[in-house]
Amino acid sequence: MEEAGKPEEACKLFLEAWDEATNDHEKFFAAHYVARHQNNVSDRLKWLETALQFALKLDDATVKSAFPALYAKIAQCYDELNEPDKAKQHYKLAALSKDNPVDNGPFYHGTRADLRVGDLLTPGGDSNYEADLKMNHIYFTALVNGAGLAAALAKGDNRERVYIVEPTGSFENDPNVTDKKFPGNPTRSYRSLAPLKIVGEVSEWVRQTPEEIQKWRERLADLLPKKMDSYLGRFSSAAFFLTTM
Repeated sequence: MEEAGKPEEACKLFLEAWDEATNDHEKFFAAHYVARHQNNVSDRLKWLETALQFALKLDDATVKSAFPALYAKIAQCYDELNEPDKAKQHYKLAALSKDNPVDNGPFYHGTRADLRVGDLLTPGGDSNYEADLKMNHIYFTALVNGAGLAAALAKGDNRERVYIVEPTGSFENDPNVTDKKFPGNPTRSYRSLAPLKIVGEVSEWVRQTPEEIQKWRERLADLLPKKMDSYLGRFSSAAFFLTTM
């Protein structure tokens, strides 16, 4: 309903979801979406604070990644309500929660490159999907199946490889997919300006059928001519797949 341009019907469905929610996760998501459809700033603030209340109860990296945007939106509400002290407090909380994502991995990177334990994956390399494009960041994910799909879609004839990687420096939520279709970073997709160290390799993940891979290739081919470079990082970390399914 939301994507079909029917916000009132969407809000009604989200309110029903709120009423039917049976756990803190469901309450968090429902409150988040209800807040998005509130035109009155006081109502929007109430639902945002409700979403925050349930998010704080959850020890979940995917939910914690929603904190920066959630605090910032609450701060904006206080700005509109002319409560500068509370706005300042929440802007500060937004900045503090924007540090390294709280995710301990393990992390994966999918590719067709033949690499060994101890090798470094560095930013500035060629894109796996478009010739002559350099990637400013190195992308990775905590979802092994997503990394496997990224490997299947990478260019080249080598076999698909999914490496276990460790960040050697700070990293951030992939901004291409965080707080987009879903609050936070449910795909657990990240990027870094520092190298990733290969510490192992996995051979088991849920593999797509040849027909499914072809459909993804067609979607990728539709994106590339449009010069939508920001999408390429999503394919590197396989974040895009979950957010567009």
